Amino acid sequence: MSPAGLRERKKEQTRQAIREAAIRLFADRGFESVTVTEIASEANVSAATVFNYFATKDEIVFAGMEVFETALLHAISDREPGTSVLAAFKGFILDTHGMLVSTDPDVAPRLAEISRVILGSPALLDREGQIFSRFARALAGLIAEETGAAADDMSPSVAANTLIGVHRAMLDQVRRRAASSSPLLIIAGDVRANAERTLTLLATGLGDYAIKSP
Repeated sequence: MSPAGLRERKKEQTRQAIREAAIRLFADRGFESVTVTEIASEANVSAATVFNYFATKDEIVFAGMEVFETALLHAISDREPGTSVLAAFKGFILDTHGMLVSTDPDVAPRLAEISRVILGSPALLDREGQIFSRFARALAGLIAEETGAAADDMSPSVAANTLIGVHRAMLDQVRRRAASSSPLLIIAGDVRANAERTLTLLATGLGDYAIKSP
């Protein structure tokens, strides 16, 4: 391996060590009660090193969401001609981006742990909401650009917020059931089935959905 490759590998190992140390502390004492100094000590690095890898404490928890946003936007923008935004989103969520529908047993303990950390922290839940709002704005911008939508056309924003809402609902279901130690295989099957039904509903429209009975 080249010197540059070794440096990158070392950086990734340090980043992962910081994140694992932080999640252990958060799970034990709660997100709000843990300081960056304590995380640094647990990971055997300096506080400055922690900030070199993560700009804020909550970024340690949500680091993977930046990767998710980039991958989602690429999946939408790079879809084949003739493919709808909905179809590209469905393929990404259920096939390409398999984290939420994973059946890997090694994922279960980590998913349960991080789920409990986030659900137990109002600050993290608030921050996550801000992140998803940013996702929706970015996706709406992409859709608007592709369709040539006028500045006052709400359609790109409605479409983007609806799709991101599907992902948030999937995440919420996975997280709450993982936190209660439900078997991952069952969670994955249920979430996939629910997502399939929801995306089919979006494909056919809401005109005949939830009509109130007499």
